[in-house]
Amino acid sequence: MKENEYKECFGLEPENRDRAEKALEHALDIRKFEIGLYWHRAAYFWALIAAAFAGYFAILSSEHLDEKKYLAFIVACIGLLFTWAWFLVNRGSKYWQENWENHVDMLEDIITGPLYKTVLRRPTDKENKEKGINEKEGIIEKIVTGPAAISASKINQWVSLFTFFIWLALIWNTLEIDFQSTVSVKRIIVGFVTLAFGLLMLRKGRTYKGSYDHIAEKRETRII
Repeated sequence: MKENEYKECFGLEPENRDRAEKALEHALDIRKFEIGLYWHRAAYFWALIAAAFAGYFAILSSEHLDEKKYLAFIVACIGLLFTWAWFLVNRGSKYWQENWENHVDMLEDIITGPLYKTVLRRPTDKENKEKGINEKEGIIEKIVTGPAAISASKINQWVSLFTFFIWLALIWNTLEIDFQSTVSVKRIIVGFVTLAFGLLMLRKGRTYKGSYDHIAEKRETRII
């Protein structure tokens, strides 16, 4: 779809202002809804991952449990898979959030002006100096307490990726690799299943972008 086709679809002409107004309202509402869902999903995955961490260390600290390392390996694989799913869901949520933000960017000019696209920020020391203003930010305010153009969702993605590598380290800790002993078939099976489901999430979890064909069936009801 080209820009002129987009504008035609959503009424971005003065005579179709009502349609553009409704489209912008819906885009803002759905964007807000997507952001709320994003953090709800983060809380959901953190609960699962925290439970996996607790289970992992509880198993290893138990004194009366057979095959502690193998059971901890299973829990670590579960934690790894949950974290991988969280990382992918973060990226999917960001995709849809940006979709609605892009709609707002396109729709807002005719209704509110470029409000969403316009950023008001503090001037830097250099900009103050150029304008003849002597006001300067302290080093603590610059680095610690001052504002910064940092994306909360991107930080969340880095945290999920970091947690993923922590799980890899915990899995390594449970492997008990000894090249003189026999290979643990149980661990190979659990590791293979974990890897397979991780790949399935990546491959089969993608959003379908093609066209949909619908079949409509209507029931008729009457009183006789």
